[in-house]
Amino acid sequence: MISAAESLLLVGAGALAGAVGSAGGITSLISYPALLAVGIPPLPANVTNAVALVGSFSGSALGSQPELRGKGRWLARWAVPTVAGSVIGLVLLLSTPDRLFGRIVPFFLTFAAVALLLQPRISRWRDGHPKQTNRLLLPGGLFAVSIYSGYFGAGSGVMVLALLLVTVDQHLARANALKNMLLGVADLAAAIGFAAFGPVHWTAAAPLAVGLFAGSIVGPSVTRRVPGPLLRVLVALAGLGLAIWLWVFPT
Repeated sequence: MISAAESLLLVGAGALAGAVGSAGGITSLISYPALLAVGIPPLPANVTNAVALVGSFSGSALGSQPELRGKGRWLARWAVPTVAGSVIGLVLLLSTPDRLFGRIVPFFLTFAAVALLLQPRISRWRDGHPKQTNRLLLPGGLFAVSIYSGYFGAGSGVMVLALLLVTVDQHLARANALKNMLLGVADLAAAIGFAAFGPVHWTAAAPLAVGLFAGSIVGPSVTRRVPGPLLRVLVALAGLGLAIWLWVFPT
């Protein structure tokens, strides 16, 4: 059980995390440490965070309606590799909680952050070459990142955003909205598994989810107003910072 003050802390942290994450940043960079701060051990905190992130999914869907208009069929198609990867990730977490990805993830994050910074150049290069590579890059990338998202998740938004900007849509607000929905589907799949088999701290998950829901409604409107180049740099720097943190303190 957590106290009323700790519940308020989780609501506030969730609101901030939801706003940052749905605007293109790293949700778990705020929400996961908040769970640790109220005394939940790392593995249950990871599982509880994954369940609470469902609140961010629903809030982002409400806040991103202009960018998501007409994208239902596309999202349904690419939700398949996303859910498949997420399920594999949660199985790995529940069966091998031994820092499996601890020394690999920082490299993934660094690669994604650099890809964000170089995205305009990469997109120009891609436009001048055959696009058949998307047939493998997009499903393979979504599947791989979703495995990580189901296992731990922090920074997966940076990875998916970089992937979508390069392969799907160079407009940051639209790519960010699609990212929120795909990761939301992955979070929902993981949450169902964790709710059934994982050590979820429900008294912490509930207030965190409320905050995430409220904050994530606001995030997409921030993305529309902040200049794309500036937001891309800020998200990339956050990704690099998280990569360093995960290298020094691996999961």
